[in-house]
Amino acid sequence: MATPKPPTNPHPTLEITKLEAADIDAAIETIQLAFAGDPFADWIYDRSKFSSKRNHASLTIRMKWGMRNGHVYVAHTPERKCAGVAMWVGPRPLEEKPTWDDWWQDWMLWFRQLGMNTRFGRGGLRVKRYYLWKESQSKLQSSVWTNPEGYWFCNILAIHPTCQGQGIGKKLMNEVFDIADSEGIPCYLESSKFEPNVKIYEKMKFRFVKEVKCDDGDGACTLFSMIRDAPGKGGEGESSSEDSEESGGGDGVVNAVTP
Repeated sequence: MATPKPPTNPHPTLEITKLEAADIDAAIETIQLAFAGDPFADWIYDRSKFSSKRNHASLTIRMKWGMRNGHVYVAHTPERKCAGVAMWVGPRPLEEKPTWDDWWQDWMLWFRQLGMNTRFGRGGLRVKRYYLWKESQSKLQSSVWTNPEGYWFCNILAIHPTCQGQGIGKKLMNEVFDIADSEGIPCYLESSKFEPNVKIYEKMKFRFVKEVKCDDGDGACTLFSMIRDAPGKGGEGESSSEDSEESGGGDGVVNAVTP
């Protein structure tokens, strides 16, 4: 796998950098604001019992994990305000088994989550729905992930509400698109909003592949999966170069939910 290039600066008034520890709190605030009212978040959390402190702790764990194991980018305004954040997990060949380091990182993540739950409780998380979602997501990915070399998985994309409509999401995504295209590896994401997100991501050369409905009998949430094919490896070819913007992000942020 190619070594990620240093983040570019695609806009004169916007700085995109890799996430650092000092950026975490502002990045979490952006995620929480961007996903207020998100269909998945409203389905998986009991809003009457929602704990922003527990959610902050959960996202802090995920951000630190991403700094160690993923690729997390932050967009800063000239005033150093966090305008957006994107987290990607790099590709793993579908037949490749986890390494000992992978196991160790997973166990460390589990223990940190255990400590968080001991301190904050569930914070309104509907645990039954969490496990239903994880099972549904696993089946979805197993059915649509066919590239032997794996996928770049965007599991968080969030734009601060005051910064939406400026093409920041596309600029954040381009940081990994350049890497993925050079490697010949497709990209993948999931969204809980068909409108307007699917059309937005289609402008970034993603194509809709499949949806899955998570329904526990008392409520349901639908996830829409999309794939951005590597150049010359299928898909729908070139798409509009028009800057586009998301209404909250790729809602892969749901992967920051912890049981």
